[in-house]
Amino acid sequence: MQSYRVVAIGDRVADTVRKTLRSPGYGHPAHTEVATGYGPCRQCLKTFAVGSDRRILFTYDSFNGRESFPLPGPVFIHEHDCDRYPEDGGFPVDMLSHRLTLNAYGSGRRLVAQRYVSNGVVEPELQRLLQDRDVAYIHVRDTEAGCYDFCIERMSDLEGGDESRTSNGGYSHE
Repeated sequence: MQSYRVVAIGDRVADTVRKTLRSPGYGHPAHTEVATGYGPCRQCLKTFAVGSDRRILFTYDSFNGRESFPLPGPVFIHEHDCDRYPEDGGFPVDMLSHRLTLNAYGSGRRLVAQRYVSNGVVEPELQRLLQDRDVAYIHVRDTEAGCYDFCIERMSDLEGGDESRTSNGGYSHE
């Protein structure tokens, strides 16, 4: 059985951004463009086809609903509907070829550990981090761009959770 779940941006957040072209919680205008980089889309966690996929750039607080202090940053989603990455889908295959930073946080947004991974060697590092009981969750970030991609949580931490919790809601402090 998978020991963790992958938490992508929820459908409610993505649908709101697509409909309003505004950042949830902030109201900043969202920007639509043809992909100039691989992304990924923070909803389906697939990389963008550079030069052909259209994407929306908006401000997102990856700590919303979990921590009291915001830390907003830029993220992309596909311009048109896509399916949210399944929480039990394991580590997204499209991300394995990228250099990634695993930021392991304890409560209070306290950085407990940080690991850099490349060449698809993610699972051993994830398992080591998840064995540390001080680690509450892990943010996966692009090492080169520094931006937030998605969250990893222990399966047992959110049994029976709803999307509003597992998607971080997207409604940031203003």
